[in-house]
Amino acid sequence: MGVASLKEKAIVLDEQAIRRALTRIAHQIIEKNKGIEHCVLIGIRTRGIYLANRLAERIQQIEGKAIQIGEIDITMYRDDLSKKTTDGEPLVKGSDINVDITDKTVVLVDDVLFTGRTVRAALDALVDIGRPSQIQLAVLVDRGHRELPIRADFVGKNVPTSHSEKISVTLTEIDDIDQVSILEK
Repeated sequence: MGVASLKEKAIVLDEQAIRRALTRIAHQIIEKNKGIEHCVLIGIRTRGIYLANRLAERIQQIEGKAIQIGEIDITMYRDDLSKKTTDGEPLVKGSDINVDITDKTVVLVDDVLFTGRTVRAALDALVDIGRPSQIQLAVLVDRGHRELPIRADFVGKNVPTSHSEKISVTLTEIDDIDQVSILEK
């Protein structure tokens, strides 16, 4: 089912709603961790990186100090995607974590939580990089249908969906518009 064959069923978050959700998540991260002293935001490529950057901006506005930030690519850790290129080599796009995550609270940031497989892959990738004291998960949208025992600590919006529907997250950084939609056949 390609995206081209889908039509927009409903807009569940517009630009203002996304902004409010991220501001709320930023406050929740600060509150749950009693500040940001030992926290690091890690965005999961691709849209999670932009959401992590936006959260970092809001946290700096609220706390008056910067939170460390990095990005992770989980392509080679996915158990449901081909792990090799055509020449048989592992496909690694690379992560950019220029901060020591050992003994830190890592807040993984992603756009949509669905089956949980992306998050599981991100956990595997993080453990290869360092040993955080705690890992939390922040997502803009939780659409349900978990296949693994994974839940988000911070959720912008819960959007119950059917398996035939798709959640589309567009962000101005790459898509020229901030919007979350439900797409259907």
